[in-house]
Amino acid sequence: MKQPLEYQSDVPSGLSADVVLDAWRRRKWFGLIVFAAVFAAAIATALSLPNLYRASATVLVERPRISEAFVRQSVTAELETRIQTIHGEIMSRTRLREVISRLGLYAEQRGVVPMDALVERLRREAQLSLPGVEQSSGRTESIAFTLSYSGRDPEMVARVANTLAAFYVQSNSQNRERQATETAEFLQTQLADVKRELDQQEQRANAFKAQRATEMQRVEVSLTALERLNTQLRLNNESQLRALVRRERIELQFAAAESAPQPALPPDAPAAQLAKLKEQLTELRRQYSDRYPEVVRVQAQIAAMESQVSGAGSNGHTSVTTPPNPAANFAKQALANVEAELRSLKDEEASLRMQVATYESRVDNAPKRQEELDQPSRDYDAVNERYQALVKRSEDARLAENLERGKNTEQFRILDPAIPPLYAAAPNRLSLVLMGFVAALALGVLAIIAAEKFDTTFHTADDVQAFTNLPLLARIRLIPSPARGPRSRVQFALITAAAIIALAVMVAGSYYVAGGNEQIVRLTARPAL
Repeated sequence: MKQPLEYQSDVPSGLSADVVLDAWRRRKWFGLIVFAAVFAAAIATALSLPNLYRASATVLVERPRISEAFVRQSVTAELETRIQTIHGEIMSRTRLREVISRLGLYAEQRGVVPMDALVERLRREAQLSLPGVEQSSGRTESIAFTLSYSGRDPEMVARVANTLAAFYVQSNSQNRERQATETAEFLQTQLADVKRELDQQEQRANAFKAQRATEMQRVEVSLTALERLNTQLRLNNESQLRALVRRERIELQFAAAESAPQPALPPDAPAAQLAKLKEQLTELRRQYSDRYPEVVRVQAQIAAMESQVSGAGSNGHTSVTTPPNPAANFAKQALANVEAELRSLKDEEASLRMQVATYESRVDNAPKRQEELDQPSRDYDAVNERYQALVKRSEDARLAENLERGKNTEQFRILDPAIPPLYAAAPNRLSLVLMGFVAALALGVLAIIAAEKFDTTFHTADDVQAFTNLPLLARIRLIPSPARGPRSRVQFALITAAAIIALAVMVAGSYYVAGGNEQIVRLTARPAL
């Protein structure tokens, strides 16, 4: 009896539970194989990763035993700065090569891997930690730091950590002592140089002191000479005034003597004319100076007349001469003497003024000269002050050096040495397995989704209806054939074999990649080793 054809007008669309279940029924083995392969690879990786052990040594920073109020330290750099400086020295290529050779690190890789690569690896594996403690002042200051090292051998990681910590302690002591010694030697050298300069300045100052004493004596002598010369100049001026007064009086006497009545002479006689010209000259001098034109003319006439009178007398000509005037001759002689005295006084005054100018120049230059002579003393005082400051600093540096040698200053001490760890720090296999499980599950689901996405065959009537947009008239079940059974079994066997091979390849590849691979352990470790 034929079954009636089923007609279905509603076609399910979108992602529904039926669609998911159908996809799971079709692709469950494929998803399970992907899940199993990935999960097995994760388990193989977690089990084949090497154990890494981590050892740490704690170094304590001991404060100075003697207060800085009594002795100032030569090393004044910040603690963190000095620790970083020492860290750079210890992590240098030369020091790390020494550590690798002394402790026999990376024995299986030496000769195969370049030494620089091993040094760089040791730098990565050795870590410095500077925990800070907040002080009452609000600043964060380190009072201890930690040196850690990670590796496969528990004994070796402890030895490396303790060796590096000992290097820090030793380097700190050596650096502090060397810096204190170099500071003291530098100050001692500077002190010797300043001492030589001070001796030179002292000799120069002493020489200038002697010269200044001589200059002071010279100034005193100049002041005494100035006083004496001023006195002489004052007396000279008084003498000139008296000579001028005497000259005026003599000139009046001479004029009076010449104006006195003389015996009558013939008007046309040369002597009478000469006497008349002289009277005229005397009258003009009372009103004008000797450079007045009329005075000059009369003087020229008198000179010509005198030469005429003297020539007539020498030729033997008889003439009527004027009888001599004793008062006029005496006054004339006295006037000549006064004029000579005035000239002498004028010359003496000029000489005195020149001497006064010379001594005044010396006295005026005395302050400037005094300042020049005082400059060496000021230089000596400045150098002496610098010398005394250096002496104090040198003494402080020597005390600081003695403190460094006596280990009485800030020192490093290994507070907690590293011991071989009992448990591995990495890897965390349980976490790796859990992450592998999640990844395998996600990849299995993604594999099912991808297989469904790229599969273009029709699996249900709904797929056909969705593709053709035609109404569904009937469904015909799959009729198995006699040859389908063996073919299905062969196909199943091949798929099973391929899955086993893929699983084995995944496990072997994971073991090959992860076996002894420390890099994977360090990348997956938290915190990083």
